[in-house]
Amino acid sequence: MEKVTIFDHPLIHHKLSLVRNTATKTKEFRENVSEIASLMAYEITRDLEVKEIETQTPLTKTNTYILAEEVVIIPILRAGLGMVDGIHSLIPSAKIGHIGLYRDEETLQPELYYAKFPTTLPEAHVMIVDPMLATGGSAVRAIDILKERGATNISYVGIVGVKEGIDRINEHHPEVTIFLAALDDHLNEDGYIVPGLGDCGDRLFGTK
Repeated sequence: MEKVTIFDHPLIHHKLSLVRNTATKTKEFRENVSEIASLMAYEITRDLEVKEIETQTPLTKTNTYILAEEVVIIPILRAGLGMVDGIHSLIPSAKIGHIGLYRDEETLQPELYYAKFPTTLPEAHVMIVDPMLATGGSAVRAIDILKERGATNISYVGIVGVKEGIDRINEHHPEVTIFLAALDDHLNEDGYIVPGLGDCGDRLFGTK
């Protein structure tokens, strides 16, 4: 059974229009990617476990609630970095790891070149963040790596994706929940998401 959420929220729709627009400059593009991630994170974390604690207010003691599980944010380099601050601003206690992948030109498979994670992966709610879910190859490889390091509670958080990428994650990791701001139409012959938003990494960092 697919575990996919496509967000339908006026603010996300508005900001997604800005990041799709080819006229949007680097600063505004980066800000809106971060803000979309923040809006998504608010809903994604709705079901996080909490625990009750006693808190002293200025008037009396009362019972309040804090997060009972750790959150770890794992951006896939480099475009995933654009989503980290938006989520981290809501969950400043979250730890941040990194995965770097490149495509082998002979095998066309994603290969790992960098990985650094907190030691708490087995107990944490782990969010893989990457704005573009295209073929799903990088997402599946990242999930493989995290499972090898002990992660069991994993979700994928992206901005735009296509059914091909969703199907690939579901085929290899059906227990992983997928969150997207938009489900786009298809991949073109070069593997770009259509209508998409172009090369997200280049637009985030002004490298093209």
